[in-house]
Amino acid sequence: MRVSYQWLKDYVDIQISPRELADKLTLSGLAVDVVEELGAEIENVVTGRIEKIERHPNADKLVVCQVDVGQGEPLQIVTGATNVGEGHIIPVALEGAKLAKGLQIKRSKLRGVESRGMLCSGQELGMESKLMSSDMANGILILPEDVTIGLDAKEVLGLYDSVLELDLTPNRGDALSMIGVARDVAALLNTELKIPVPKVEENQENINDLAKIEIEDPDLCRRYVGRVIKGIKVGASPIWLQNRLRAAGVRPISNVVDVTNYVMLEMGQPLHAFDYDKLANHHIIVRRAKENEKIVSLDGVERTLNPEMLAITDASGPVAVAGVMGGLDSEVTDATVNLLIESAYFHPINVRRTSKALGLRSESSVRFEKGIDVNGCRRVADRAVQLIQQLAGGSIVAGTIDQFPNPIAEKTILLRPSRVNWVLGVEIPKQEIFRIMESLQFRVQEQGDDLLVTVPTFRPDIFGEWDLIEEVARMHGFNQIPETLPFGASTQGVRTPEQQMNWDIRNIMISCGFYEVVTYSFVHPRVFDLMNLPQDSKFRNAMKLQNPLSEEQSVMRTVLVPSLLEALQKNLNRRAQSGAIFEISRVFYPQEGQPLPEEVPVLAAVAYGNTQKIWNQPARPMDFFFMKGVVEQLLEGLGVQNITFSRHQDPSFHPGRCAKIEANGQILGVVGELHPNVIENYELPGRAVAMKLDLQALAQTNRPVKQYHGLPKFPIVERDLAVLVQQEVLAADMLAIIQKAAGSLLQETEIFDIYQGSQVPEGYKSVAFAMKFQAPDRTLTDEEINDKMQRIIKSLTAQTGAELRK
Repeated sequence: MRVSYQWLKDYVDIQISPRELADKLTLSGLAVDVVEELGAEIENVVTGRIEKIERHPNADKLVVCQVDVGQGEPLQIVTGATNVGEGHIIPVALEGAKLAKGLQIKRSKLRGVESRGMLCSGQELGMESKLMSSDMANGILILPEDVTIGLDAKEVLGLYDSVLELDLTPNRGDALSMIGVARDVAALLNTELKIPVPKVEENQENINDLAKIEIEDPDLCRRYVGRVIKGIKVGASPIWLQNRLRAAGVRPISNVVDVTNYVMLEMGQPLHAFDYDKLANHHIIVRRAKENEKIVSLDGVERTLNPEMLAITDASGPVAVAGVMGGLDSEVTDATVNLLIESAYFHPINVRRTSKALGLRSESSVRFEKGIDVNGCRRVADRAVQLIQQLAGGSIVAGTIDQFPNPIAEKTILLRPSRVNWVLGVEIPKQEIFRIMESLQFRVQEQGDDLLVTVPTFRPDIFGEWDLIEEVARMHGFNQIPETLPFGASTQGVRTPEQQMNWDIRNIMISCGFYEVVTYSFVHPRVFDLMNLPQDSKFRNAMKLQNPLSEEQSVMRTVLVPSLLEALQKNLNRRAQSGAIFEISRVFYPQEGQPLPEEVPVLAAVAYGNTQKIWNQPARPMDFFFMKGVVEQLLEGLGVQNITFSRHQDPSFHPGRCAKIEANGQILGVVGELHPNVIENYELPGRAVAMKLDLQALAQTNRPVKQYHGLPKFPIVERDLAVLVQQEVLAADMLAIIQKAAGSLLQETEIFDIYQGSQVPEGYKSVAFAMKFQAPDRTLTDEEINDKMQRIIKSLTAQTGAELRK
């Protein structure tokens, strides 16, 4: 937002310099990035009239001008400009003048003819070419005919001015106007705010006989105000209006269009002027656009609309894109005589989406996106027709069409001065808070020790007491709030049990050679087929997204393994011959009667290929036993006890190489080799293994606090045992039997061999166990160990039919 210092003084009495004002605004939250001094380099340039033009005697492309600058005899000036003529009022740089970019003017001779100055273009006066019409941008600056000669050109062109460039926060849409900024300035300087009050002189006609306005989508257009003015004459704007628009960074076009821009900059309400005679049936309809409906916007580009966009239409079709830009077919031209002025409120989010979809951002869309004053639409329309009548003539039709289906009431908020002072850490008297609120145009009533503050609709960013406290802080001055050290009890930050468990899981999985990944929670519905899930599987009941980014991410995942397999597949396509990854995330199960799903934290890991080869250890395949070992190391590292693995059937896993993971009777998850169909679907080489753990169930397992003991003082006794059992007997059952029979003296048991072959009867297998016995208080004797071994053999024989292998 570019704010002209001189223009700002129309609304508030400012007795400080532009830079001092910039500092105050910045400290109040309206940050000023730059203070630009217009015309700072320009000196000794006046207005003059070209009295006579003659051809240069020695150059075809030069002419000799006699220019009256109000200082006696005309000056002779040679120029090569082609857009000047006799009688034109132009800026003249006199001898000794200084222009933009350090250019200085001296008396000189051009092809033998003396020249006592220079006719100036806008660029030579430091004006931006994009803010001037094409003929003026490329030639001498032609001033209006009523400009007096001999005046300081800087004063005529508004170059005795400073422009403050504001860097506004997104919530301060009200500051995208001169009056909005003036309101803050008046509060900061504790002076009066002068807001122009429109005075409209109407004719005897009735607007309802001339035009009709309908709002079909009040959710996107809360209010639409229309006024008609007839018999206007389109032409150039007066110099003061052009100067103010250029200072604000807007190019002057014509008196009518310039007024709509001027009022938008002044009051923050975007306007649009339609050529009344080009509107079919003089009927405005505000509705959603139809699919693939076309409009040629004012920039000459044909744009395709859709039902998500709001269109302003007449009986024949769109004449404007609501809040963004008008249409070319109804634009104001030099031939326009009658106008219909639009002043409306469009939904901010819809305008932003439309602007983004069309790739079209305008001064209007910026203001609508941030929110305008819905209750100011009529006042702004009156201001516009008043200025148009002053500058373009015509008569204003009596009455206003004001479609306002659902009026919006102002908010009233309780503001407690005690709360203000507690939050800010200062002592601001109640009456000063009262004054600050009133200076910002809030209505205030006392209620005992507190204040009832009514927030006007031009401040849609104010929602509650905290916002009002911020307003008090801004106006009081952030620099007036003393610096204090924070106080209060300091506590050491700790992780929650869930955070600590996840932290431990990450460390253990990484120590096992796995890489952590993060994948999207949205998946394609086909993953359920790829994972070999039956049609009646509960995991197929996934929540669908209402607005998916694509079909690839259209449902919330109920299983995590597919996301990891897609990641492995991408790595495999880049010639990664092995891979081991894991993810801690959530899966989502729909809840009947609830809009949001149940979120369940899970851990999943997948691996394929071989482990990394190191100098003293060969690579080995990451198979079922590798992944089972990872699960054991993970659970033991987390302090989980009594871990068991048992055969399990899961449609995504190999029917003979899959195990259910349990601890203390609680099912924790599944580990195994993936089903061949799944491996084929994901185009993985050979075998791939996976595991999944329910972290909710894991968190509920009884994990005792770690206890530490001194190193044992007595030796360990090792014994081996090999038995023959039928093939269907589970090794895990045998381990449990051994532990129970041996009691507390058995410290460790592991299987070191399973054999089936010629020396073992058919239908049987040989299982060999290595056992370690140790007592904490004595050295074990052979008799004690032999007794334990006999108990173990008897228990195995009785419960599994095992025979001691000879």
